[in-house]
Amino acid sequence: MFNFFKKPEKNSIAKDGANLAQDTQKTSFSTLKDALSKTSSALVKNVLEIAGTGEIDEFELEDIEAVLIKADLGVDFSLEIVNKIKEKRVKSAELKDFLKEEFSNILNSAGNPKLIFEENKLNIYFVTGINGAGKTTLIGRLAHKFKNEGKKVLLAAGDTFRAAAEEQLDIWAKRAEVEIVRRDKADSAAIVYEAIQKAKEEGYNALIIDTAGRLQNKFNLIEELKKIKNVISKNAPDANIESILVLDANLGQNGLMQAKVFNEAVDLTAIALTKLDGSAKGGIVLAVAKEYKLPTKLIGVGEKIDDLQDFCPKDFIEAIF
Repeated sequence: MFNFFKKPEKNSIAKDGANLAQDTQKTSFSTLKDALSKTSSALVKNVLEIAGTGEIDEFELEDIEAVLIKADLGVDFSLEIVNKIKEKRVKSAELKDFLKEEFSNILNSAGNPKLIFEENKLNIYFVTGINGAGKTTLIGRLAHKFKNEGKKVLLAAGDTFRAAAEEQLDIWAKRAEVEIVRRDKADSAAIVYEAIQKAKEEGYNALIIDTAGRLQNKFNLIEELKKIKNVISKNAPDANIESILVLDANLGQNGLMQAKVFNEAVDLTAIALTKLDGSAKGGIVLAVAKEYKLPTKLIGVGEKIDDLQDFCPKDFIEAIF
């Protein structure tokens, strides 16, 4: 009976911690798998069903190409894959492993998928994307994630063009219990400058900046983003800077055009894919990685504040296969 009063052994505590981490990992993968179910059908299941058994003939190759294009891999990338299947004489039984290797190579060649963060240093996340892509929601979720990890987080309401953008970000700041710098209808660059000064003076280690996304006026948008980027470079030269493009997974190939526009403006370092749950167009991750060598680093897999995951190429591949 006196065993009740004994302190748990260190090995027991470590074991419990390891089990908890393993359970969390399983839950995250299960959530990812559910979110990618439609992408999996569109991108993998349909292709494998077309291939059937034995040799893959010309008619089946044409159908496979059509499916890959429809799954938002793009015409050139889809044709490249089909040509490789033909050249290597890949059989139906080998197709699954062939596709897994091809997709893995594309994602791995795009760069490190881990979001940059360094302790005892200011880390700036410059978030861009068109209106409606889910920028504000992603910023709120990222702030919540960082706050739960013990980071000191500051938001900058740099989208002063869209009606109610500052108010929406303010609501997310309250939900995530983090600070925000906002000056309604003020100059975006001036707000970012103020936020940087506050972050440096008060020891914040994560500054997340919201920006406008009015793509219909491409020139003005790019000029404004360049101005903000210059303010960041000039006033926080020693900070780690991530320039993140938020893409709506439902828009598919349209994301490539967005990547081109925003990359011209701010030299993107990362993609964040939102609304992945319920979308059959998750193949855009592969298309952007192939076209622009841009790694996806964050994915939204649900509606809750915790439904933001770090992107893991290995888990993505396993989930869709």
